[in-house]
Amino acid sequence: MRILLVEDEGDLAAAVAEHIRGQGHAVDGVARLDEAGAALAAVDYDLVLLDLQLPDGQGLDLLRRLRRAGDRRPVIILTARDQVRDRIAGLDAGADDYLVKPFDLAELSARLGAVARRYSGDPSPLRRVGAVALDIARHQATLAGERVELTAREWALLEALLRRPGAIVSKAQLEDALYAFGDEVESNAVEAHVSRLRKKLGRDIVVTQRGLGYRLGDEAPA
Repeated sequence: MRILLVEDEGDLAAAVAEHIRGQGHAVDGVARLDEAGAALAAVDYDLVLLDLQLPDGQGLDLLRRLRRAGDRRPVIILTARDQVRDRIAGLDAGADDYLVKPFDLAELSARLGAVARRYSGDPSPLRRVGAVALDIARHQATLAGERVELTAREWALLEALLRRPGAIVSKAQLEDALYAFGDEVESNAVEAHVSRLRKKLGRDIVVTQRGLGYRLGDEAPA
């Protein structure tokens, strides 16, 4: 996923960004509402992590503007406000989840995965593609019952395809999902990740659509 982190506490923002980058997600960080608005207008983010108290206003105002404009991308609120009325206000404004600071980074990862699966239309963390079984929540892959180790970027690419079952995803879309602003992206980065996935999980795990992009291999029946 490509995630926008809107958080003005520098140490917390750095810790959150480092953690979710370590899981293969691309993260762009901003500390103000005006910066967040500009980023959201420019990039099709998969998910937003939104602080409520920001130097130039309230995160809920941004969330309400997004929802009024018909923007349905998932938003998880990160805040020190722990009163029930604050949680209700956040959910009523259109938030998909609500985490109170301080929070465990492992819990944040679980919430990210759960919200992303709901938006993909598949709440189950378990998927099968041919002889490959993918546990998205635990980042575990098996081929014919044998565990296969995947890198964070390999997982991120698989998840980008899993979120669009049956659809063709262009190289540019995959680069947007995998890399944040400022990342150095080699011209063959996507092809290299796809090649490694095929070596580890079989050549049919990712299908190339010539001139168009890639799609996930045909999923096995449950």
